[in-house]
Amino acid sequence: MSKSLLSRRTVLKAAAASSVFPLFTIAGTKASGKVIGANDTIRIGVAGIKGRGGSHIDGFAGQKNVEVACLIDPDSSLFESRTKHVNSKGGNTPKCVQDIRKALEDKTLDAISVATTNHWHSLITIWACQAGKDVYVEKPISHNVWEGRKCVEAAKKYNRVVQHGTQRRSSSGEAKTMAAIHSGDYGKLLVSKGYCCKSRWSIGTKAVETPPSSLDFDIWNGPAPKLDFHRNLVHYNWHWFWETGNGDIGNQGVHEMDVARWAIKDGTLPTKVWTMGGRFLPDGKDQGETPNQQLSVMEFGDTLLVFETRGLTGNKSHPDWPTQVTNEFYMTDGVIKGGKFYAKGSDKGESLKGGDDATVAPGGPFGSFTAAMRSRNPKDNNADAETAHYSAALCHLANISYRLGKQVPYSKTAPKEAGDNKIVHESFAKIRENCAGVGVKLDNAEYTLGRTLTFDPAKEQFVGDDAANLLLTRPYRAPYVVPEKV
Repeated sequence: MSKSLLSRRTVLKAAAASSVFPLFTIAGTKASGKVIGANDTIRIGVAGIKGRGGSHIDGFAGQKNVEVACLIDPDSSLFESRTKHVNSKGGNTPKCVQDIRKALEDKTLDAISVATTNHWHSLITIWACQAGKDVYVEKPISHNVWEGRKCVEAAKKYNRVVQHGTQRRSSSGEAKTMAAIHSGDYGKLLVSKGYCCKSRWSIGTKAVETPPSSLDFDIWNGPAPKLDFHRNLVHYNWHWFWETGNGDIGNQGVHEMDVARWAIKDGTLPTKVWTMGGRFLPDGKDQGETPNQQLSVMEFGDTLLVFETRGLTGNKSHPDWPTQVTNEFYMTDGVIKGGKFYAKGSDKGESLKGGDDATVAPGGPFGSFTAAMRSRNPKDNNADAETAHYSAALCHLANISYRLGKQVPYSKTAPKEAGDNKIVHESFAKIRENCAGVGVKLDNAEYTLGRTLTFDPAKEQFVGDDAANLLLTRPYRAPYVVPEKV
C-alpha cells in the first residue's frame, strides 16, 4: 500500500478513536423523546434556513398543531427575514441560534428539520436522534457511504422517526408505477435509467476573503477540514466542492437515483459500478470541482442502473438542450416512461395496468413526517433512514469511481467498460453531443474514465480496493465527528 494511503488511513483511525470520547455530548437519551398526542403541538427546529430551508418552513409552519419554534443557521444575517417568514406562516416568533448544539439542548423541541450543506446532514441527524428528537433530513442523508449507515443505526437505536427529503417517495403515482414494474406484466426490468439534466453552468471564481461578521464559519465548516472562506461556498455553490457537496448526482440526482433504485425490486446496493465524465464549460474552467457531465453505470444482478447527469442544459441560448429530470424503465416487453407503457415498436403509450392498491402515507413529505411522529408507525414514513441511505450511497459510489479515474481522450466511441448495452452507448453519445452542442471544444479534449469497482452490498465495502474503501468515509474535524458508535 502506498505511503499516501497509509497516511490517510492513520487519519481515519484517529478520527474514529476520537468518536469514542467525543468532545461534544448531546444531552438526552433514548427515552427522552415524548409521545405526541393528536392535539399536541409539534415544535420543530429548522437547520439551514437559506434556499431549501424556506421550503421546510413553508411545509411545517402551515400545518395544524405544528410550530417552527427555532431557526438554526451559522449565518445570523438570515434571521430577521426568516423570522418574518415564520411569523407570516405560523403566527409565532421563533428562537434563532447559530449553533445546532444549542438547539439540541432545548428539550421543548420535538424534531429537527435539516436543510444544511450536505456535509452536515448525517452528523445533525445522529446528534438529534441521540437527543431524542425526530429528524426530517434533506437529500442526500449522507455526505459519504459510511456515515449514512450510522444514521440508520442511530434511528434504530434511539427509536426515532428519520424521514428523507426524496419527495417522490410520497407520490402515489410513483408508487403505482413501481408496482406495475414489479408486477411482471410488462416483462423483466433490464435497464432502470435516471436523468438529472439541469442548468449547472460556470460558477466563476471567487477570491479567498475574511468571512463576514454575521457568519460563524467554524460551525459552517463543521465536519469538513478547515476551509478558506470564499463566496462560492456560502450559500449554494458548495454543492460543487468535494469537501461539502456531492455534485449534481448527489443534489438533484439523488431524487431520480432513488426512483431508479426503487424500480429494481429488492435492490439495495450494486455489485459493480463505473462512471465517466468531467467538468466541461464552453468558456474554460471555473472554481468547481465536481463533474457537471457524468454517466454512471451500476450492476444489480441482471438489471443495469444507468444514470445520466448533464449540467449543460436549460440555457435559453441553447434551446436544443433543455432540462430533463425524469426516469425511464426498459422492460423486456417495451419501455415505461411518463406513467405510460410503450410496447416494442410502438410510439403510442398506454396507461399502466395494476398497482391501484399501491399507497403512500398521505400529507406529502412534510405532512407524512409529522403524522409519523404522532403515530410512531414505520409504515407512515415514506422514506426512512435505510431507504435514504441506499439511494444516497449510489451517488457516492459513482463519485468514488470518478474520483479514482484517469484522463482519457474524448473519442466518439464509448469505452470498453460500456460493453454492448445500447442504452449505455446512447447515453455516452448524448453527453458528448451535449458538450459539443453548447460550444465545448472537444478537439484534443479528455474526460475522466472512472475506475471499475466491485462492491459487496452486504459488507458495504469495495472488494480488493483499499483506495476506494478509504473514500467510503472521511477524516472528521473535531469536535464535529460522526461517531463510530452512535
